[in-house]
Amino acid sequence: MGLFHFLIVVQAIVAASLVGVILMQRSEGGGLGMGGSPSGLMSARGAADFMTRTTTILATLFVLLSISLAFVAAREGGTSNIDTTLERTEVPATPTAPAAGTDPAAVAPATTETAPPATEVPLDK
Repeated sequence: MGLFHFLIVVQAIVAASLVGVILMQRSEGGGLGMGGSPSGLMSARGAADFMTRTTTILATLFVLLSISLAFVAAREGGTSNIDTTLERTEVPATPTAPAAGTDPAAVAPATTETAPPATEVPLDK
């Protein structure tokens, strides 16, 4: 499972980077873009090309990692061993009767509860 966990971590890093790059791009309304000024290190057009290229590369990596994760999971996570530790046994639906020749009163515990008083109070008063 070492390869699977490694690919999951790389997938998470690529996904976070892809979200960041997409949010930094300038949309029609401005978005969360950095705002390109021609006096900066890169021109606005050069930054847009760089961001588009980076988005394409990260998106391709994301899809390739997703496919490779599916293959690794299918190869390592076979269904040859099914876990049956939580399997229950059948319980009889009816209670068992006392054995023949025994006194049923002796088997059942005696109850000492008394009936509640017969006085009732109407709820509407």
